Amino acid sequence: MRLVDLRTQGWEKNKELLRIRNRGQGLEREYAPAVLEIIDNVREKGDEALFYYAKKFDRVELSPDNVKVSEEEIEEAFKRVPAEVIEALKFAVERVKKFHEHQKENSYFITEPGILLGQKVLPLERVGVYVPGGKASYPSSVVMNVVPAKVAGVEKVIMITPAVGTLEVNPYTLVAAKLSGVDEIYRVGGAHGIAAVALGTETLPKVDKIVGPGNIYVALAKKFLFGTVDIDMVAGPSEILVIADESANPDWVATDLLSQAEHDELAGSFLVSHSEELVLEVVEKLKEKLKSLKRREIAQKSIERFGTAFITRDVYHSCQVSNLIAPEHLEVVVREPFSLLDYIKHAGAIFLGHYTCESLGDYVLGPNHVLPTGGSARFFSPLGVYDFVKRSSVIYVSQEGFKRVSFAARELAQCEGLEAHRLAVEVREAFKLLAKEAERV
Repeated sequence: MRLVDLRTQGWEKNKELLRIRNRGQGLEREYAPAVLEIIDNVREKGDEALFYYAKKFDRVELSPDNVKVSEEEIEEAFKRVPAEVIEALKFAVERVKKFHEHQKENSYFITEPGILLGQKVLPLERVGVYVPGGKASYPSSVVMNVVPAKVAGVEKVIMITPAVGTLEVNPYTLVAAKLSGVDEIYRVGGAHGIAAVALGTETLPKVDKIVGPGNIYVALAKKFLFGTVDIDMVAGPSEILVIADESANPDWVATDLLSQAEHDELAGSFLVSHSEELVLEVVEKLKEKLKSLKRREIAQKSIERFGTAFITRDVYHSCQVSNLIAPEHLEVVVREPFSLLDYIKHAGAIFLGHYTCESLGDYVLGPNHVLPTGGSARFFSPLGVYDFVKRSSVIYVSQEGFKRVSFAARELAQCEGLEAHRLAVEVREAFKLLAKEAERV
């Protein structure tokens, strides 16, 4: 893990800090050509391209007959998953549902003489949920993506998740899908899977929106298909930033940093502290824990590439550094964590206190764990019910209301040089004058 001293003048321009802030940019340039080629092929060849890439990347033979997961497979998954895990998933689903119920949005109308204005809120009809496979299974991602969609009232949730090396889909993922309310499941993944549900193929239905985290190929496919469908956000590799003071337990902090490093070789783990002693202790603990970690190879590569400890002047300076990075997960492990809340501006999720480890948020607390990454917490929000609805303006104007506002519309149309816009107002004004003249006659 790199040690970077930011206690100097002009720390905002520190090369290592800038490298961390911009770490996703080089990745896009590297992978974009391959992703665009995949999308074009799926657009042109549909199922043929989809099944070709499934064989090439996932080493699985797919066809229209086996690409969809059957109800029998889901029933079998429930027999294979331990009862305690099923109960834990039910517990998580209930907590996530309860939290997201508070995000529901209602239609509304306001009135004034002769005018009614409002907003109609409707759920999306069909949503695609991507669930990662391959290096790990993520039933928690199913819960976090599907439950808010169902709370919003989405009619049909289509899940795609890769089957790798075999037609079998992870049973934990299937159980989570059933408990969360998924309607259809297809065993495809990667950029080709994203393209398939964004564009529609002979077998896979086209959706209105795609949500869910994935690797760089998945993230770029979503980005390039935005506009064809809506997406939740352009998500990159997972990341955690820990603001800590001398009260923090170095063993706990090191473990929390590794909890993100084990996700992906491109994941980021950042420690920000004004306590140099704590930083050194955490670094030693991290090295020690890496030795026995099951996913050591992945975590080691992640730490070597992006693992960084920033030494700051004080706890408020630590908040400034965190705001520049705008992390996905931010743990505030200090004596008085709530005292820093006003100083934190940019973070996907904020975990306050020594016991509020990010892992709890990943699984059972309730707030969504699908969060903005790569600094996009400056303008993106966690996934929520609001992501699965659309809004339509509702407008009604009576003759009385027309009279109250038409003059301004006419003048603005005139100043913009849009003649037909102006005439659309004037023909109604003329009709009103003719009606009055007819009354006098």
